[in-house]
Amino acid sequence: VQLQASGGGLVQTGGSLRLSCAASGLAFSTDVMGWFRQAPGKEREFVAAISRRGYSTSIANSVKGRFTISRDNAKSTVYLQMSSLEPEDTAVYYCAAGRYGPSMSTTEYAYWGQGTLVTVSS
Repeated sequence: VQLQASGGGLVQTGGSLRLSCAASGLAFSTDVMGWFRQAPGKEREFVAAISRRGYSTSIANSVKGRFTISRDNAKSTVYLQMSSLEPEDTAVYYCAAGRYGPSMSTTEYAYWGQGTLVTVSS
């Protein structure tokens, strides 16, 4: 199983980015997908998750109204659209695949990508 996250980079406050996570080696449409992030010196935290067919999503309160999660099962890819970015959003963003959810718990996800760095400058 491989989850390849991309799309991170440096952006100014108020800017936007779209992260992508391409999955291989798993039956993508049968897995719940999630995004988590980890800032320096902090624990990994939940950002967003989406059900197998995309009908249900869960979004962290800290990013609600600014971030949107979506998926394209035909491309085995999950996306995280981020807008109105703030310096507090600076972190390494990880995608993950699991069987139950959409869950906010890291323990529900069996597979993790390598992460992509998002840096928001003030």
